[in-house]
Amino acid sequence: MEFQLEPAKSVLQRTPATLNSLLRDLSDEWIMNNEGPDTWSPFDVVGHLIHGEETDWIPRAKIILADGENRSFVPFDRFVMFEKSKGKSLGELLETFAALRRENLRELEQMNLTPELLTKRGKHPELGIVTLSELLATWVVHDLGHIAQVVRVMSKQYGDAVGPWRAYLSILSR
Repeated sequence: MEFQLEPAKSVLQRTPATLNSLLRDLSDEWIMNNEGPDTWSPFDVVGHLIHGEETDWIPRAKIILADGENRSFVPFDRFVMFEKSKGKSLGELLETFAALRRENLRELEQMNLTPELLTKRGKHPELGIVTLSELLATWVVHDLGHIAQVVRVMSKQYGDAVGPWRAYLSILSR
């Protein structure tokens, strides 16, 4: 499927509500557990998504529109949420994420992006030249990937409890 802005915005708009519905008011056993060393809990994922809202998608779109390939994006710290989320509740993180996403979608709308603007190019510090449409498509897939990650991490909490049904539950072997 080719990138289309309106359907992409529809997915981006739903991510905060999806995570809120899935995670709000669950016990720490569900939201703080992960898959083992160097993996993320659902709590960590929401913190990571917040950081992306603050420093990644819209800031990079603005760089592409203003400077094109002349200015490289600021590198993204994928792990800053471990420090920034300390002392916060998941409810606070979910509210922050929803507010930031609403604001970013408002800013995206104000960009009045045309098909021509979506072809504008920017410079990623690791990947090289990228287009605005690739950045925005990545934003959507990034959301979906982290929703899948949250569901997978939560599923694995009952990995042993399902007994022999494990053979039928492919999510537990990912």
